[in-house]
Amino acid sequence: MTPTIFIPCDAAALAVGADKVAAAIANELSARGLEATIVRNGSRGLHWLEPLVEVRTGHGRIAYGPVRPADVPGLFDAGFLSGGDHPLCHGRTKEMPYLKGQTRLTFARCGVTDPLSLEDYRHYQGLKGLEKAVTMTPADIVREVTDSGLRGRGGAGFPTGIKWNTVLGAPGAQKYIVCNADEGDSGTFADRMIMEGDPFVLIEGMAIAGIATGATRGYIYTRSEYPHAVAIMRKAIEIARRAGILGPSVLGSAHAFDMEVRVGAGAYVCGEETSLLNSLEGKRGVVRAKPPLPALEGLFGCPTVVNNVMSLASVPVILDRGAAFYRDFGVGRSHGTIPIQLAGNIKHGGLYETAFGLTLGELIHDIGGGTASGRPVKAVQVGGPLGAYFPPALFDTVFDYEAFAARGGLIGHAGIVVFDDTADMLKQARFAMEFCAVESCGKCTPCRLGAVRGTEVLDKIAKGESPEANIALLEDLCNTMKLGSLCALGGFAPYPVESALTHFPDDFDKNPFLQAAE
Repeated sequence: MTPTIFIPCDAAALAVGADKVAAAIANELSARGLEATIVRNGSRGLHWLEPLVEVRTGHGRIAYGPVRPADVPGLFDAGFLSGGDHPLCHGRTKEMPYLKGQTRLTFARCGVTDPLSLEDYRHYQGLKGLEKAVTMTPADIVREVTDSGLRGRGGAGFPTGIKWNTVLGAPGAQKYIVCNADEGDSGTFADRMIMEGDPFVLIEGMAIAGIATGATRGYIYTRSEYPHAVAIMRKAIEIARRAGILGPSVLGSAHAFDMEVRVGAGAYVCGEETSLLNSLEGKRGVVRAKPPLPALEGLFGCPTVVNNVMSLASVPVILDRGAAFYRDFGVGRSHGTIPIQLAGNIKHGGLYETAFGLTLGELIHDIGGGTASGRPVKAVQVGGPLGAYFPPALFDTVFDYEAFAARGGLIGHAGIVVFDDTADMLKQARFAMEFCAVESCGKCTPCRLGAVRGTEVLDKIAKGESPEANIALLEDLCNTMKLGSLCALGGFAPYPVESALTHFPDDFDKNPFLQAAE
């Protein structure tokens, strides 16, 4: 049997030399007169081991990493093609502790298959959900998604089924499915990994959403910073169209659905659904006032489902395995699995898909291995640049929408950024305000002016100017932004600021006389 070698084409692996490793392996095969099939797969999400190269053997895939071009001759000398032992060998891939502890539903194929092989996709249970969907009524599909408990995986956790049901019941000759793939939060990369590693699952999820709501057209809106994801998604859409998965007759049914990729210019505010819709229409990415809701008057004034990549990519397994199967994972009102992204100053950074219910401490210490620097963890930020900072005292917080909200935080897109004890939380709070000031669309006064004034006040605190008065002013300003901003950009910018003030007050004590004495 001809050996098969898997080398990631994921952007994270490319950034650390995966293409050079692939070329070195191809050259080594040629020089030694050996034959092997090289497959460029997605990433498994173990980023500290990238490029993670795998070889398929009679006893499963064997993983090696991180592999550099200079390591390749030694790998072949050690019997690499038959899974031979080597210092870079981690044994059977699926037995690696980081992977073995996961519950991979959405990411079941990511890093396993050739992203552009429809044969691979079908072999690993792909299209099962869509095949069921074409035999069901739209109302039954919506009910299945509703009963699963699936909630939005990109923001406030709004129930997906309720949004779909609203669009299903809305009058309109044309309806749309819009996938929000404008992944702009710090420490997040799950959307990119799916688009680069398993694009057909997103296509399948969007097609099911179209059948469920009566939408016949879909758009994936992503950012220009994701060129590899854009290229792979466009190729996958063409393949799906040729195979009859997309087009005037989805899988030979009476349902029509087609889609395309649109690329934005990288404005953070276009991650907000109404700004995204404006951008899709060719307008400036500015927040719209609500009502009307996009579900009633969205893209081009038509009823529109706007869902995150992870929400749509979760739908195929729900239709395939059933609502009860999916709902049984998780805790409280947080059902199913969540792809948690570990980033920042962390030893084992990467993607970890698991059921809701683990604590922050388990994720950071047991799974992430603590800080990469070896120093104590000082804070973690969950939910992107507008997420709250949690100190170790709150590491017993369960990863659950309601548990985070109860402690002044938000899960958002489930990115966790870790900071060690050298971080200055006043500087981090200032970054949040400055970020909001730069990225604001400018439509509402609390966000447009509040973030600018907040940055100025934090600069005064940093200089030791009237700290008590300025902290009181900052708190009042944060309250105004939270209650008065049109969208989450201005409304959530106070979260990191207030949490830094609450949990790290010593970092705001910038008495110039004490600093001079130090």
